[in-house]
Amino acid sequence: MVLIRLCKIALVATIAVFFTLVAFGNITDYGTNWAFVQHVLAMDTIFPDSTLRWRAITDERLQTAGYVAIIATEGAIALVLWAGVTRMLAAMRTPGFRRARATAVLGLTLGILLYGGGFVVIGGEWFAMWQSKTWNGQSTAFAFIGWISAVLIILLLPEQEEEP
Repeated sequence: MVLIRLCKIALVATIAVFFTLVAFGNITDYGTNWAFVQHVLAMDTIFPDSTLRWRAITDERLQTAGYVAIIATEGAIALVLWAGVTRMLAAMRTPGFRRARATAVLGLTLGILLYGGGFVVIGGEWFAMWQSKTWNGQSTAFAFIGWISAVLIILLLPEQEEEP
């Protein structure tokens, strides 16, 4: 059972490293993804005849607030996941491991909400990101959702009792 738990912890730690690197990258290379957020919110690369353009946010202050919120969320998710890894490691050999997973479950769920709610629903549908050939991050978001969801499912799988 310890090996199974170590595997679950390692999977969560991998997602924690991912969110740590994403937040770090967005802070240290601010401009790269800033361009992505700016174009998605401005809706300046969607279909030219789209009637959805009224939804666009072109005020740079609001765009900046949105980008900062994304980066803060990524950082918060990383912290929650690292806390989950720490709690699971501390409880790895105890009956309390099941309860210790709760923090990691929260972090993984927040990750799915960021990419699902933020990038697929808000970015993809509200800001019509799917119409942009240049600034469409939906397939990447779906890949992240799938990966994080797989780890969440594995983490929540019940563990069988070890044989004597």
